[in-house]
Amino acid sequence: MRISSSLTILFLLLIVGNPGFAQNPIRVDIDLTKPTKPVSPYIYGKNNVLPNTFLTSGTSEEVTKAKEAGVRFIRQGGGNNSTKYNWRLKLSSHPDWYNNVYANDWDIAAKTMFEELPGVQGMWSFQLLGKAASNANNNFNDWSYNQSQWWSGITQNLAGGGTPNKAGGSKASVEGNPNLYLMAWTADSTVGILDKWFGAKGLGYDKSKIQYWSMDNEPEIWSGTHDDVMKTQCSAEEFMQLYFKVAKAARAKYPDIKLSGPVPANEWQWYRYGNDGIPSDGKKYCWLEFFIKRIAEEEKASGIRLLDLLDIHYYPESTDAAKCVQLHRVFFDRNYDYPEANGVHTVNGGWDSNINKEYILGRCSDWLTQYMGANHGVGLAVTETGMKSTNANVQAVWYASTMGEFMKNGVEVFTPWSWDIGMWETLHLFSRYNQKNYIQAASQNETLISAYPTINTASDSMTVVLVNRSLTEKQTVDLNFSGFQINPGSCPMYSISGLGSTETFISHPNNALKKAVVQALATHISIELAPLSVNTITMQSLVTGLTPTLQKNPFNASVYPNPASEQTVLNFSIPEKSRMNITVFNSNGQILETIINSVFEAGNHQLNLDSSRYPDGIYWIRFNSETNVETIKLIKTKNQ
Repeated sequence: MRISSSLTILFLLLIVGNPGFAQNPIRVDIDLTKPTKPVSPYIYGKNNVLPNTFLTSGTSEEVTKAKEAGVRFIRQGGGNNSTKYNWRLKLSSHPDWYNNVYANDWDIAAKTMFEELPGVQGMWSFQLLGKAASNANNNFNDWSYNQSQWWSGITQNLAGGGTPNKAGGSKASVEGNPNLYLMAWTADSTVGILDKWFGAKGLGYDKSKIQYWSMDNEPEIWSGTHDDVMKTQCSAEEFMQLYFKVAKAARAKYPDIKLSGPVPANEWQWYRYGNDGIPSDGKKYCWLEFFIKRIAEEEKASGIRLLDLLDIHYYPESTDAAKCVQLHRVFFDRNYDYPEANGVHTVNGGWDSNINKEYILGRCSDWLTQYMGANHGVGLAVTETGMKSTNANVQAVWYASTMGEFMKNGVEVFTPWSWDIGMWETLHLFSRYNQKNYIQAASQNETLISAYPTINTASDSMTVVLVNRSLTEKQTVDLNFSGFQINPGSCPMYSISGLGSTETFISHPNNALKKAVVQALATHISIELAPLSVNTITMQSLVTGLTPTLQKNPFNASVYPNPASEQTVLNFSIPEKSRMNITVFNSNGQILETIINSVFEAGNHQLNLDSSRYPDGIYWIRFNSETNVETIKLIKTKNQ
């Protein structure tokens, strides 16, 4: 049969694919039979939200957007502008603006957070450098010089009577005298803000809402950012001694404080302190490993906890969209060859250009376990980052992918520094629609499609975030569920895609989310995703009225073994004499049998259940007394 040339072209297009044509389905498996983990609400965070601090984006509009988008955590110290903050005088010296000193009122910022953003957790900073702003009388008159315009000389040390180098660059013709605008700032001075905010004669602030404190900012580059004070970089050990002194003083004043450090500046500084490794014990250590090692040693020697949150910063350089949508893999993916790998070549002390896999938070987890033991209790954080693509859809996909990986791996705090179009929309989608516990999921092609599912405490409502990282092509995704029976029918889907060059997020009801419905079967959903899109689907369980073991069990009920194969033992206790009805349901919510319906005396009880007659699958066992009802999950498998 002869086929016309136009039909041939059409046929070939259908075979090889074209932009907008959905490719072969990608399978994603979501497995509720495996353990879940809590999602930290503090990954829904942002820097510089609150007003009354200099050189931040904080405005009343910013506060309103934070509230509407569901911001849960605010890092408000101001980065390098916090290193010389004087909380007594409410002044900061700003290294990126001639070291000039400006008003900076943390008291008002914290008060605004309490009043306008109830329930949000805040992070402020301690100063470890040893110097703080003392007055604003010796500023460089930048208005007289160039009407306060940006130029390449803004980092020249001109406060304190300096003379600018008109050729630009970071070196002044004559440097200012820091003694004219700075004062000594001891460990006792820096932690004194805890008394002012939380002490008996202080402002009465709720310390449970400002539990996290950063141990200053990017100390390994102080000789660059704060070269008015530190002409030569202090050694890593000298910094550790500064850290220990402040950490111990802070812990003594506020035992439940969460100390966060060492906040290195970027990929090179994750590994290098200055331009070299750190000699110790006859070898050279990279910076983050050395930091963890010394924390562990000092904690053992002093008996004082010195670190609660291992915190890093990250600023990739790529603007290429295809690379940007993979940057989330830098933190935990042990198989990802990072195109911008640099410092990681030195992770073992020398230079090995064959080492290209970063997985930096994975490495930190390994070092924490190595030096502090498996139950170290130190969380992970990224409190500054930014991505250079100007495409709002690339920003949204990168940000969603990063939050998704942090949900998957239990990261505690995430507060991007740079904030671009697409990020408010993504934060709102995650914070407003995700559930409390992360479910394990696996994609057939994680590079292209990822699923980040969460479930509520009662295990009867699930939200699945789906990210399509293809720049140009739609993708069909087949979702398959284990351990969760969907109530079949229409499920709501919200999507972010096709964003333009202007901000679209106004409020919770007024934004760029596209709403649709998808059709769900009991254990399967097939969905087509737009290119460069972030999507959520929310579904309800077919099994209603059942509350699994994620909630506290008043009967202390348990099943053993679980998973079970043949025989199962049910254990429960009751505080007083009561009738107990114990019933088995299948995953469709149908009653299979009533095990017992009798009166029991107060105390502990044990019953045998013959589970050999049940097919493999998920079952629910409901315990009813005259005053309480609880349900626990039973997994039946012949492989147990």
